[in-house]
Amino acid sequence: MPVSESTSPSAAADEPPPAAGEGPPGAARGGFARLWGASTASNLGDGVTMVAFPWLATTLTDDAFLIAAMGVALRLPWLLFSLPAGVLADRLDRRRVMVTMNAARALVICLLGLLVAADAHSLPVLYLCALALGFAEVLVDNTAQVILPAVVGKDGLALANGRLMSTQIVTDDFVGRPLGGVLLGVSLALPFAFGAGAAAIAAVLLLTLRGTYRAAPAAPGPRRPVRAEIAEGVRWLWAHPLLRPLAVALALLNTAGAAVLAIQVLYAREILGLGSLGFAVFTAASGVGGLLGGLLAHRVTRRIGRVRSLMLLLVLELGAYVVGAVSSSALLVGAVVAVAGFGAVLWNVVTVSLRQALVPDALLGRVNSVYRLLGWGCLPVGMVVSGALVTLVEHGVGREAGLRTPFVLAAVLTCGTFWYLRRHLTARTLPG
Repeated sequence: MPVSESTSPSAAADEPPPAAGEGPPGAARGGFARLWGASTASNLGDGVTMVAFPWLATTLTDDAFLIAAMGVALRLPWLLFSLPAGVLADRLDRRRVMVTMNAARALVICLLGLLVAADAHSLPVLYLCALALGFAEVLVDNTAQVILPAVVGKDGLALANGRLMSTQIVTDDFVGRPLGGVLLGVSLALPFAFGAGAAAIAAVLLLTLRGTYRAAPAAPGPRRPVRAEIAEGVRWLWAHPLLRPLAVALALLNTAGAAVLAIQVLYAREILGLGSLGFAVFTAASGVGGLLGGLLAHRVTRRIGRVRSLMLLLVLELGAYVVGAVSSSALLVGAVVAVAGFGAVLWNVVTVSLRQALVPDALLGRVNSVYRLLGWGCLPVGMVVSGALVTLVEHGVGREAGLRTPFVLAAVLTCGTFWYLRRHLTARTLPG
């Protein structure tokens, strides 16, 4: 269940907030509504297609490793392209990057839908399309986070992030995934047609966002090589006493989540006995708690503090993995996944808002990309390990034991993350 990211400790607490990126006049009034609308359309399409991709793969094979490879294809671009994407987000107009990539997503999904309708699809075709969508997703998601401070200002980040994440959960989990299950029941090609249309709508809405959204350069002078700009972002993040341990913790948590996500469709079909609609509803379970997490994150962090809010996720995730490892009840597993979803969104709101507030705008794209490389680049690694582990245990013990093993691995990794953060995360490094 992936969760979704040179100063001393005293300097981190005392330094004045960096200046926001230059946005157009009135951006805070009308720009956020357009950005919010584009995010809603994009996430609705993602919810539909993310159910359709693994389900379509199971119609071609039941091999756990090949199914896991589908998730690897979707996430591998985070490992390969995160750092260059950060440089592009700091060099180019961020709005134009998002418009172009959403248009590219619409084109790829539409092409896949046509191939499915003509019964001309195959696993290699699915992998290629998943890779293309993954590269576009890296640019869109990284740029969407770094454009937000220019749209709403520093003071509005926590509230804006909460609204965006709550809407993402409603459209992706509550609407998109169940809708994807329904559309799959009608036609295998229909979810992809819907996803292409949603991505196109997102591109059009972003076109209406007025003004330019380029980062102000940190210093005047000629443009430096890409490698030098990437290195600057890496050094800044690794020197930070707060963001570095949070990035490492996210890497561990997402490796755990990816191990489970890789075989989720097989687990749902064979252990929980779910059909396509049941699988769509099951994958939406985390949205139940996640919606509350997005709506209440600001209040919860004020009441119990940021440190306890982040540690709460680890406890909830561990419980979900333990139940998944031993239970065959779709209702029980879905319930604990929903509770863990609350903690996951709480974590995201806290950590994303911190990055947006602490990182200077001229560095935000690159630092954010390094952070997300650690957090999201580990997803294909977790998925490959999961697929290989399931295959190994299945041959030695049995199919059911194999499909439960990733939950055990995820529980161990979550315990390790808890120990790591207890050592590195304190009220001194993370006040409030």
